[in-house]
Amino acid sequence: QVRLVESGGGLVQSGGSLRLSCAASGTLYTTDHMHWYRQSPGKEREMVAEIVAAGETRYADSVKGRFTLTGDRLKGTVYLQMNELKFEDTGTYYCKRTSGHVGYWGQGTQVTVSS
Repeated sequence: QVRLVESGGGLVQSGGSLRLSCAASGTLYTTDHMHWYRQSPGKEREMVAEIVAAGETRYADSVKGRFTLTGDRLKGTVYLQMNELKFEDTGTYYCKRTSGHVGYWGQGTQVTVSS
């Protein structure tokens, strides 16, 4: 079992920045991947950024150049630095850890960007 806890969400003006944190605990494997997803009002949950076991970091086109995923995947602590925030970045942000075919989700943290 893996437990994920996110933090760092809040209210920010358009153009501002926030840094989200995710801490994973439990049984962690070197082959696990870690991801950030978000669910905006009226939309499906979408992948925002991820770091995979091979070390590659990927981003959704909508956040490239503005968001940066850092941290230590092996230790289970990752961060999402979000700069130049836009109104459309508003949503609940979830951290996910994928271990084989099993995905573990955090409870989510709300990000609200005022226009």
